[in-house]
Amino acid sequence: MTMSEYTDAVREHFANPRNPGKLADATGNGQAGEGTGGDLMIQIGIRAPEGVVEEARFRAFGCSATIASASVTTELLKGRSLEQVLALEAEEVDAALGGLPACKRHCAAYAAEAAHAAARDNLERLPASG
Repeated sequence: MTMSEYTDAVREHFANPRNPGKLADATGNGQAGEGTGGDLMIQIGIRAPEGVVEEARFRAFGCSATIASASVTTELLKGRSLEQVLALEAEEVDAALGGLPACKRHCAAYAAEAAHAAARDNLERLPASG
């Protein structure tokens, strides 16, 4: 695919990704993707000590759609409760990018899966109440 086949939002998030890098003090980490044979891998770290995402960062290996999906997902997560993160759908990631080509929609799904995994990890680390 050429970059001209992507929306302006995908091109912008690929050229200027938001929140790249590892979050050293993450309270939840998650990853998703193939991770083999040059396929994509997305890792998302969140900081949500009170159950609301304060910060999210990503590391991604893959194509421009992978990087754009991870980037926009970190933006979508901020200010959400962990329950809202768990409800994040790949379609919301895709819509935030103005729509990915059909052959690249799995990138949005991986980004949502990585966010879900980070939220579950955070919930497992929270002290039990009561």
